[in-house]
Amino acid sequence: MTVDNEAQAWRWPEQRWRKIVSKVRAGRSLKPRVWRDGARAAVALSFDSDHETQTLRYGQSSPGKLSQGEYGSRVAVPRILKLLASRQIKASFFVPAVVAKLYPEEQRSIINDGHEVGLHSWIHELNSELPYEDERRLQFQAAEVLEQITGQRPVGIRTGSWDFSQHTLSISREMELLYDSSLMADDEPYELLEEGQPTGIIELPVEWIRDDAPYLMMDRFSPYRPYTAPSAVLEIFKSEFDGAYEEGGLFLLTMHPHIIGHRSRMVILRELIDYIQLKSDVWFATHKEIASYCLKQAGQDL
Repeated sequence: MTVDNEAQAWRWPEQRWRKIVSKVRAGRSLKPRVWRDGARAAVALSFDSDHETQTLRYGQSSPGKLSQGEYGSRVAVPRILKLLASRQIKASFFVPAVVAKLYPEEQRSIINDGHEVGLHSWIHELNSELPYEDERRLQFQAAEVLEQITGQRPVGIRTGSWDFSQHTLSISREMELLYDSSLMADDEPYELLEEGQPTGIIELPVEWIRDDAPYLMMDRFSPYRPYTAPSAVLEIFKSEFDGAYEEGGLFLLTMHPHIIGHRSRMVILRELIDYIQLKSDVWFATHKEIASYCLKQAGQDL
């Protein structure tokens, strides 16, 4: 395989790779000394409502693939909301603007139930492939759509597929967002740095280990079809929570309605919540609530 000169990183001068590495970095930890109301650990459940945009993002129009996404709104979100209500838990839903336009009542029902709706791209595009002008325009447009539909301006972003360009952070700063939830430099909340300078934006870190898609997503046209038994996924998620609880930290879980919302997979979520709620000192909260609390506590510690 031939590697073009631009990709020959071993030829780069130190100044070049240092500039790349230092563009977006993890700053000070924002893990609070104690969570709200004296809780030992915080739990942030999140749902990326990608629905049909998982197909549309690639310019595809297969009714079969689109129906797989449609399941997310038609069946899964109501099923998830019902479970959350029964356990009196608030969560965060990250919604592409196109999905919000397709299902405005879904987003209003999420807000009416006390949950959060956050930014999640325009059409689940890969923002690192976009020119700066397009990425900025789409991010601002998406926020406007969500605000128009829900009546609430989103304060946080999770980029589509956790993609992050050289410009994403600066756009989020321009929008004065409270937090991002797309990066993976820690288990705990931290402040984002841009070119070595504090930004004031809180990162609520994600990880593929704490995501349902790598274990359960299936594409019939792909030669590689990862699949893990729901019972095994549940054990992984439990272990991740146990670690967060032991360390007095944050357990943040990413799920997708069209993936987790099926009957055999809702067992994972239901049993995980019941397992966590056996602990009396756990705080379930939206991403907005956790970011706001961390910021307030960090200010008190200065």
